[in-house]
Amino acid sequence: MCICINCRHIHNCQTYLFIEKQHHNNKLIRHNKTFIPIHTIINVNINQNLNKVSLDWDLQECSSFIEEPGYWLIKN
Repeated sequence: MCICINCRHIHNCQTYLFIEKQHHNNKLIRHNKTFIPIHTIINVNINQNLNKVSLDWDLQECSSFIEEPGYWLIKN
């Protein structure tokens, strides 16, 4: 699971925006996309089902992470 959902920076984080685009999901509204986190580790899982390949992108580690459970539910 992506640690971003419990991070205070989710609404303005460049890395999360990138991951969201990889999931083809641009639902979250961001007003300030200038925050660039440091020392991030992204895990990409490759799933294959018959002839279909899908990628699952998750941020596993981030030195800029500040925990704020449920912050992703708040609409900015």
